[in-house]
Amino acid sequence: MISGSIGCKLTKSNDSHGLNDMNKMTANQAKTHFGELLLQTQREPVQITKNGKPAAVVLSAEDYASNEELKLQLLQLRAVQAENDVASGLATDGDAFLSKLTQQD
Repeated sequence: MISGSIGCKLTKSNDSHGLNDMNKMTANQAKTHFGELLLQTQREPVQITKNGKPAAVVLSAEDYASNEELKLQLLQLRAVQAENDVASGLATDGDAFLSKLTQQD
């Protein structure tokens, strides 16, 4: 266990939700020690558990913005790849495909 600055006990997460090696708090601890939670998230994300199960992950605004930027970059990359696939014949435009399906011979 890792002791927080106000005495709240943080534990390391070890679960199958991709949240391994992350500090965690119970929902009650997060409510009671909210200020400490906010300080901790400036260093690293904190998993919140409820009834012993992962319920949420709290992270800093900076980490959130960084994650959103990475998601946007991935989406843009996938859009370019899809356009390239259509142009090279590896994929079909969805509208064109649906038009062919609905055409009557």
